[in-house]
Amino acid sequence: MGHIALLSNPQAGKGRGRRMTDEAVAHLRGRGATVRVYSGVSATETRRLAVRALDEQPDVLVVVGGDGTLAGILEVLCAAGTPLTLVAAGTGNDLARALHLPRGDAAAAAELALTGMPRAIDVGEVRTRERRSLFLTVVALGFDARVSDRTNRLRWPAGALRYYLALLIELVRLRPLDYTVAVDGAAPTAAPGTLVAVGNTASYGGGMPVCPGAAPDDGRLDVVRVAPLGRVRLLALFPLLLRGRHLSRPEVTHARAQTVTVAAPGLVIYADGERLGEASCTVSVRPGALTVMTPSERTQDVR
Repeated sequence: MGHIALLSNPQAGKGRGRRMTDEAVAHLRGRGATVRVYSGVSATETRRLAVRALDEQPDVLVVVGGDGTLAGILEVLCAAGTPLTLVAAGTGNDLARALHLPRGDAAAAAELALTGMPRAIDVGEVRTRERRSLFLTVVALGFDARVSDRTNRLRWPAGALRYYLALLIELVRLRPLDYTVAVDGAAPTAAPGTLVAVGNTASYGGGMPVCPGAAPDDGRLDVVRVAPLGRVRLLALFPLLLRGRHLSRPEVTHARAQTVTVAAPGLVIYADGERLGEASCTVSVRPGALTVMTPSERTQDVR
């Protein structure tokens, strides 16, 4: 083996990234690997360092960070074709959950750079009026995206209470969106609803399985739509969402597609926890575009 490049976001997971970087580097060097470390604190700096690290042609790129950190470098990582090892240090870590990667154990996650099995997974693409972005987990289009947007705009309170306050505010302001949806090039159809989620993997928000059964290597996207609901019915649906048992509900529809276009007045678009645009978007999939080092079936961590 030549060398391993390790790209770190020390601020990921409210500072957890710094500790996990130290643990990952110590483990890999203790195993005799040559490790070159690159640490960036902003999206722009992290992308620049990713380009620099990949130009050195490492055998593996280890990324210590969250889903958002990874989303910011996906374009350069896919173009390079270098295998990825993810040390999940974010808040949600939904990609790590989907691929059964170790979570909370930086040494075990970093070990996959040496002994993991390469797995080709799909990468999603979102085109908005503003830009084109890549993602790995779920595109949120509706009530859930508005809660995320409200949370990001609030300055008080701190921690989880900010999310709960945002949830209450958006429940008070709840209005169905007048979606138009077009799947796999078909004509757009009117589909008023509460939310639309387009998943490359099953969960977002740290484990909420909004697209249960979505597989990151099947070359398709899972499209879940929830019909217009009042506040009480939406709150009643949440326990089912948390357990991934909502697809059987009459107000929920589910389809699989390779491309879907969604538009609505007031639409907010989030993917991998990042705001990507508003009003309309087209989501598609790049099959097998990224190689990730994953555990063997016998050592998968399914926590």
